[in-house]
This record gives sequence, C-alpha cells and structure tokens, in this order.
Amino acid sequence: MSGIDVGEELGARAAQARALALLRIRSRALAVVITPAAVAVVLFAAGAQGHLGGPVWDGVRWAVLGVAVVVLLVAAAVAVAIARARPAVSPTVPVAEEGAPDLYRLVRDLADRLGVPAPSAIALTPDCDSWLEDRTHRSGKSRTTAEARNAAPVLVIGSPFLWWMRVAELRAVLAPVVAGTDSSAHPDIAAARRFVRGLDAAVADGAAPGRGALRAVPAAFTGWVARLLLRACREHAAEMERCVAATASMRAQGVDYALRIAAQEQVGLAYAGWDRLLTRVALPAWRMGRWPSRLDAGVVSALTELSRRDRLADGFTSRLGERPACDLLEEPGIADEATSLLAARLFHGGPAESGPDWAPVDWQQYPDEVVDRKWRTEAARLHRVLDAMGVPPASVADPAVPTLARVMEHLAGPGGPGEELAAGIGAAVARDDAQAPAPGPAQQTASAAAADPLDLWGPDPLPLFPLQPPRTGTELLADHVAAMVCCAAVDTAGAAPGLDWLDGPALLVDGERRADLAVPVLSLVEDGDPDPLRSWLAEVGVRSDKPVRLV
Repeated sequence: MSGIDVGEELGARAAQARALALLRIRSRALAVVITPAAVAVVLFAAGAQGHLGGPVWDGVRWAVLGVAVVVLLVAAAVAVAIARARPAVSPTVPVAEEGAPDLYRLVRDLADRLGVPAPSAIALTPDCDSWLEDRTHRSGKSRTTAEARNAAPVLVIGSPFLWWMRVAELRAVLAPVVAGTDSSAHPDIAAARRFVRGLDAAVADGAAPGRGALRAVPAAFTGWVARLLLRACREHAAEMERCVAATASMRAQGVDYALRIAAQEQVGLAYAGWDRLLTRVALPAWRMGRWPSRLDAGVVSALTELSRRDRLADGFTSRLGERPACDLLEEPGIADEATSLLAARLFHGGPAESGPDWAPVDWQQYPDEVVDRKWRTEAARLHRVLDAMGVPPASVADPAVPTLARVMEHLAGPGGPGEELAAGIGAAVARDDAQAPAPGPAQQTASAAAADPLDLWGPDPLPLFPLQPPRTGTELLADHVAAMVCCAAVDTAGAAPGLDWLDGPALLVDGERRADLAVPVLSLVEDGDPDPLRSWLAEVGVRSDKPVRLV
C-alpha cells in the first residue's frame, strides 16, 4: 500500500470518527429528552410491584410523568421544526444533461477514474470556486426518503472556469472536488451533515423577521436549542470537513496531478480577472440599469488583456488555441446569459427579469449604452446640484447652457467649495438610489416562473454581496467631474466613449485610451488647483466654455 493510500485511509477514518462524535451529540440530546420519561416508567413500575408506596410517592410519580410529557411534547415540536427547516442553498444556474452531455461525460469519466459516485447534477455559479452541495432536502415528493438520502450531491462549477480554462485544466481542477462524493456517500458522514445542516437552518429560521408573536416565540426557542447544539458540534464538524477535504485531495492525486499544479495558476488568474471585470466593468453598467449579458466571455477578454500588459501572465494566452471548457456546453451563450443575470442579482440586487429600466447589453453596445449614458447622467446631476447651491453659470449670455468652465470656476474658488459640493453630490446620489425601483423578483407568468433557474432558492430574497463599500462624497464628486470632462471631450474634441476590459469605462482620443485624467481631476477636487486640468484640456483640445449635451 502506497503512502497516498495510507494517508487516504487515515483521513477517511478520522472523518468517520468526527462524524460519529457528531451523532453521539445527537444521541446525548435524545437521552436528555427521554430521561424524565424513563424515570417515570421506573417509578410506576416500582409502584406496581408494591415498592415506593404511599401518597408522597404517588405525587412524585404523577409530577414526574407530567414533566416527562411536557418535555417530550416540547422536544417533538423542536424536532419537527428542525426537520422541516430548509437549509440554505447556493443560488446557481442548473445545467441539464441534454444541454451539456460532454460536460456530464467528463465528470462521470472522472468519477470512474477516482472510483467514487458521480454527482447527481451539475450547476453553474458566477464565482471562481467549485464545490459539492447536498440538496436532498429539496428533493421532489416523487422520491422516497431512502432515495433522497442516497442521492449524490450536486457539482457546482464556477462559470468563469468554463470560459477561461481548457478542457484538460478543468478536469484537473475538478478532480479533488468530485473525489468528495465518496465521503458524501458514507452513511455516518451523510447523517452527521444532515444533522448539522438541520441545526443551522433552524437557527436561521429562528432569527427570521416578520413573524407574529404566536410563531416567533416557538421559533426563537427552537433556534436557541439549535444554537446550543451547534456550539457543541462546531469543532467536530469543522474537523470532519477538513478530513473529508484532505481525503479527497489525496484520492485525486492519482488523476492529472502534474496538470493540476499548472491549472491552479489559472484559478488564481481567473479570480483576479473576474473580480476586476465585476468591479470595474459590470458594476457601472448595473448602476445604469443595464446588465452585461456575456460576463463569462468578457473574462476571457479581460484576462487576455491582462496577459498582454503583465509580464507575470505572459504565455498564458498561448493556451487559447486549445479547446475551451465552455465547448462542453451545447449552448454556451444561453448559460453565459443566465449566469450573468444571476451575478447582477447577487452582487447588485437587480430584478429577476429584464425590463425598460433593467435591460441586457452586449459588449459592442457597452460604450454607447453604458459609458456615454453614465457620463452624461453624472454630468447632469452635477449641474443640478450646482443649480440648487445657487452657483452662477459661466455664460451670462446663455445661463441655461451647461459648461465645464462653470464646474472648474466653482471648485477653484475661495473658501473650499469642494466639500459643500461633495456633500450635495452624495445627497443627490442617495436620493436617486432611494427613488430607484426596489430590487427583487419581478412579476412572472406561470410559464416564466416554472422556467426560473432559481426555483430551488424559494420565495426568500437572494442574498446580496456588494462588490464595493459605499463611496465617499469626495470620490463621488471626482467621478462626476471626470464625467463632465469626458462629456466635454466627446462633444468638443472628437473623443469617444470606450471600454477597457480591466478598468471599465474609458475615454478614447484618436482611438487611444487616455488614462491620465484622474490626477488633474483630483487636484481640482481636493486642492482647488485647476492648472493641471487646464493643461490636460489644452493637450487634448477640449473647449471648457462650449456647451455640453446632457441627458
């Protein structure tokens, strides 16, 4: 037996030992519950045999029996509440086997090579991670309890991996994940996981708002009991999962191990590119009521651009001649659109369906639909705030004409007017955000609701994971002044809005991106010094006194 086999066996035994420890905690809780009933049985049995007689012992017997009944009823109610609690499920986009037969074949072949059960299904998530997720508690009524418990977990794959990685790299990265199905099939580990998940769901249900007093008090008590049990389970559960992960990693070392080392570099690169794409490119579009419908395809462009700029990533684009993993999908465009919409809902809180104020946008339309609209919307807001502050126009002849000169003259004036303007911009942005439609599920027809890929999540709102902390007033003012400068450059100097895959909205002058605008804008906003910006405008050929078109 090799060292890997020995390590795998030891890891499996350690995981099983931790699972048994968790089940013993459950058994002890059950023992505590039935103790009053056992004492009552002993007392009544002793009385029936002529022992422990007299009115005092009779009173003790009936008192203990009453306590036992109350404890059993309360325990039964808590057990039912824990059993009915629905553990959290990650929002994902399911991938049907008919829509990705090659991907399912790859995963099953990988499971056969590892000697483990194949996952029951595959789903995509807009994140750079992959894991196994047990969804037996969501099983349909047609399944029996035994079938539901024996069902293999769902394999959740990060969608950026499919578009950036090659087929061999994806197989190598998924090997240790798929190897985890062996532990999921172990009855003790599966039972321990169900126990812990049920407790976790009961705690979440107990803390859920919006219940009346009649339901809130029992739910809070159930949550308190579940919290006590979870506290006792915490160490064993963490160690069990660590042992399971170590065992799966050891088992997977026999499959594409050398390739996995190289593929891990692609995982880190994909994470960096995905994060940059979401925060710099997708987030401005979401704020404008547009959601890019090809985010996964965009991450390939972003990482290709990163490879071109960064010598550390040099050579990674040479892999692009190999077959991409997204070719394992029959219709990758549909999957990309679904995960892109899910990303918008998770990271920004967008609605569930498209509409006039929430429409998809492709990358060719991004400069006009997002960048230009963003600049002009922010420039219009800036002038509205100046109007509310009573700032005089730069042109006396035509006071209704918005110009860049008005903004520059105000910020360069005495008394530090930038702070007041920054506060006004912050308040205006907050008002506009408050007036925006509240995110949430849109009204759907019956057919649309049936086709919703997030049906597994249920009626609860999706969790929101903001990509950036709230911006300060100074940051918002700098963005608005830069937008005003870009509008003036487009209207008076022949510049154009553009898209930079790593930095988002970009100003193109003579077809080349100008990335040197931030420093002169900050000098004006923070220091009240307009000279650096005036020099920049003269170099580009922008007329600050000319009118600018706003939305």
